[in-house]
Amino acid sequence: MKNYKSNLLFLGTLCLVLFTISCTNSQKPAQEEIALTGDALVAKGEYLVTVMGCNDCHSPKQLGPRGPELIPELLLSGYPAERPIMSFDTTLTNKGFAVFYPDLTASAGPWGISFAANLTPDATGIGTWTEEQFNKAMKEGKFKGLDGTRRLLPPMPVENFTNIKDEDLKAIFAYLKSINPVKNAVPAAIPPGEM
Repeated sequence: MKNYKSNLLFLGTLCLVLFTISCTNSQKPAQEEIALTGDALVAKGEYLVTVMGCNDCHSPKQLGPRGPELIPELLLSGYPAERPIMSFDTTLTNKGFAVFYPDLTASAGPWGISFAANLTPDATGIGTWTEEQFNKAMKEGKFKGLDGTRRLLPPMPVENFTNIKDEDLKAIFAYLKSINPVKNAVPAAIPPGEM
């Protein structure tokens, strides 16, 4: 009986030691992300802008041999201000359908007509924006990132960005501030009753 109690005490102690070691190893602090700066931050921002499809709507396109192609000198400059605004048959938009311009820089729907914003660092784009304004526009869907303004209109997928990481927004903002500034004052949105 004495041997049985010794063995039981030994096994209990061994289990306690193994449990303690296991808990200690599993509670290693998470590796901190290295804060990117300079060219690395801009490169990450360019990558994010590309994979998130920002050029799909915010960059004017021209027809090329493989279909619509980005116009490099107008990259992320939004709906071209000199382009005439098309009239839309509101029969479909009144039923909830959306209609897009051929290069996707403008769309019409139950919300009216919306035009893709100029995201270049020109004053007609985000040139005067602070990083805080950019973050508020992306995370909260606030027009120009300002409190008391309307929400960003479709097709901007603001709901997709509510939980975006601050370091990703920092990279995107750094990239947008680094690209070619394009002077292009995008037209104001047109309400549904004025289409």
